Amino acid sequence: MTPQRRLRRHAPGKAVLVFSFLGGYCAGQAAAALRRARAVHRATRAFDGRRIVHSASDAILSIDEHAVILLANPAAAQMFATSVAAMQGSSLARFIQPPSRGAMAPCDYFPTGGGRAGRRATDYAVTGIRANGQLFPIEGSISTVDHDGHEVCTVILRDVSERHLVQQKLARSHDQLRQLSSALQTIREEERTHIARELHDDLGQLLASLRMDLTLLQSNKLPEASQRLIEGMETNLLMAIASLRRIATNLRPRALDEGGLYFALQGLRDDFSERHGIACTLLAEESELRLDDAASTAIFRIVQEALTNIARHAGATRVVLNLDRVNHELLLTIRDDGRGIRSEDMEKKESLGLVGMRERVWAMHGEITISSDETPGTRIDIALPLSGHIMGEEMAN
Repeated sequence: MTPQRRLRRHAPGKAVLVFSFLGGYCAGQAAAALRRARAVHRATRAFDGRRIVHSASDAILSIDEHAVILLANPAAAQMFATSVAAMQGSSLARFIQPPSRGAMAPCDYFPTGGGRAGRRATDYAVTGIRANGQLFPIEGSISTVDHDGHEVCTVILRDVSERHLVQQKLARSHDQLRQLSSALQTIREEERTHIARELHDDLGQLLASLRMDLTLLQSNKLPEASQRLIEGMETNLLMAIASLRRIATNLRPRALDEGGLYFALQGLRDDFSERHGIACTLLAEESELRLDDAASTAIFRIVQEALTNIARHAGATRVVLNLDRVNHELLLTIRDDGRGIRSEDMEKKESLGLVGMRERVWAMHGEITISSDETPGTRIDIALPLSGHIMGEEMAN
């Protein structure tokens, strides 16, 4: 009984050894298979990465910490009119213009703060250098990674020469339109001045002469029917004279030529209040508004257009005009207590009055802000540079 028991006791031990061997062998095979799979995955990933960089339409450069190009794709070689072999191993200064002579590291070519407004902080605008020495604008982004303890920068670049040409054409066209608008405003103002003077000097004198003749006729004894006819003629004549003065003043107020901007604004304020029943307060000093004809006319027309818009659309009961001259700048503020103006209303094509105001302000290189922050009502803030427009300075010069 003892040997059998001993035999039964040792039999399970052999089975354990066999299964342990098989388990270890299988685990080794599985680990080897896993290593082979990872190696294949890394090779595939590296191959995919190279293929992506090689086929990218944007220029891609890898640069070491000494601003030496480690890698360049065909798109980069095409952008700089050279070959990939010529770029790799070359200094970055051969292809991107350094901002200063002391530029050594990649961050010197892409300094902090070189990002464009409205873009990511990693976006930069630099100047490229083609193989023939031609300079051209480039925009792109830069990122930095650590590779084996060394800093490597990857730069993605885009040639924006065509975009810059389009922007320059648009800017020239915009400037030409501004000049045309300014010229049209000047011509229009000259025509208004000419017509107003013709009306006042010629037609006004003729009507005044007719009134004097009627006055002489009334001094004589005439039949009652003739007397009534003359009185009716005088009434009509007075209405014609009043209409003539109003038309001439709308075209070009005589106070602007005879008294200056301050008195012209006073007349505009009184006429506005009388015609529309809206209280209007003028806060200004005559000594601060002694300006030349160009500035006086522009400011008068800006205020006139603002008051016209208020009368038509604001539904206001009170308007305040405030003009302050600070050094060589005029600060003009127009406030009303009406319904206010919405941002979409300012962008309407029909808002020609606001467009005219902006054009006059921009023609004087000024700034204009229209807001409805104050409830209720609208506020217009205008800052106009007056250098060369102040009467005392003009005479001194």
